[in-house]
Amino acid sequence: MTATDPVARPPAPQLIDACVHCGFCLSTCPSYRVLGTEMDSPRGRIYLMDAINEGRVQLTDVVQHFDSCLGCLACVTTCPSGVEYDKLIAATRVQVQRHYPRPPGDRLLRWLIFQTLPYPRRLRALLWPLWLYQKLGLADLEKRVGLLKRLLPKPLAAMYQLLPPLSAKTFRDRSPEVVPAQGKQRGRVGVILGCVQRLFLPEVNEATIAVLSANGFEVVLPPQQGCCGALPHHQGEEDQAQGLARKMIDCFTAADVEAILINASGCGHTLKQYLHLLAADPDYGDRARDFVQKVEDVQVFLLKQGLVTPLHPLGDRPLALVYQDACHMIHGQKIRLEPRQLLRQIPHVQLREPLDAALCCGSAGVYNILQPEVAAELGRQKVRNLLNTRPDVIVSANVGCILQLRQYLQEQGSPVPIYHPMQLLDLVIRGEKLLS
Repeated sequence: MTATDPVARPPAPQLIDACVHCGFCLSTCPSYRVLGTEMDSPRGRIYLMDAINEGRVQLTDVVQHFDSCLGCLACVTTCPSGVEYDKLIAATRVQVQRHYPRPPGDRLLRWLIFQTLPYPRRLRALLWPLWLYQKLGLADLEKRVGLLKRLLPKPLAAMYQLLPPLSAKTFRDRSPEVVPAQGKQRGRVGVILGCVQRLFLPEVNEATIAVLSANGFEVVLPPQQGCCGALPHHQGEEDQAQGLARKMIDCFTAADVEAILINASGCGHTLKQYLHLLAADPDYGDRARDFVQKVEDVQVFLLKQGLVTPLHPLGDRPLALVYQDACHMIHGQKIRLEPRQLLRQIPHVQLREPLDAALCCGSAGVYNILQPEVAAELGRQKVRNLLNTRPDVIVSANVGCILQLRQYLQEQGSPVPIYHPMQLLDLVIRGEKLLS
């Protein structure tokens, strides 16, 4: 890769030069926090990008330092110079995927991830034997023995440990195309169901649709919709991400909705990047602009529009909630206050703040599969900080974070449940209680 190669499209020198190497990013970088090496920090990686562009370093010699980046974007929030590290690491990862011949084992793992997780039908087919495995009680037995954790390669063991309990809902994907508004209709909105969340946490989508309907919105669910492209986009799989983005735009073009709502922060960030992702596409550039203008996080949307249905307490005593900031929500989309403001509308809740609230939990898309050791340390740190607030409930608005936190809550033997904000709102609208 060279700066003069028009096909390579390396990180732009002007973006690299914006970094003054002040080091403010170091304290907020999760990979630097765990690994403690300069080249595994944003500042160090930017130095490497510059060296690669100038031919002083070969890309193939330093790929591990780019792979160690979670892409959490905390450094973007922290940087006093306004360095657009998000654009730099995205461009670099595309180059890694195009120019670095990974070892056969890594290629096979990435093929498995990117040819299954973004495609609900393929993933569902693979989950049938795992569902049976759980139903027969073999999963519970394996947890006590821990045999697979010792026998499987670390990435596959990490993938297995993230698997939640599967239900019949995982294998049913027959949502109505339109869910009518309850009471007076206030608007017509589309909801993106996602890929992994649709199968692993179907209750989150159910709750989202119920809350919108209860608050007067007709909900449109285009049946052809699939993955938004977030998983491949975050790992430099540009062609795949662009293809999925085009399909998502096509899917909602004929939906005739006023807003396109998303309930997963990682997906929300990528959806808002479609204009950049498809900037060179003559057929989709303008369509991407129109699409992005309608995309909104469901929590922000509901706060703007206002809740019009009565909200009931979640228990007979005040409930302590701690909200976990997903990275692509707080750093990528700059959404911090709105989820808290929405949760505070629930009667008799106390919202508590954890230490290091803006530090990544280690999920980061598929990072906890590709880099399981760093992800595990971050997951344990995050769970300890959340539990130190002594919450009754942990709240998170991202499917990857929920799965990651559940794993390390179980590891620490904690009974504290974790919910998506839409699940809590659905409960308080229906008058169901978490605590008696």
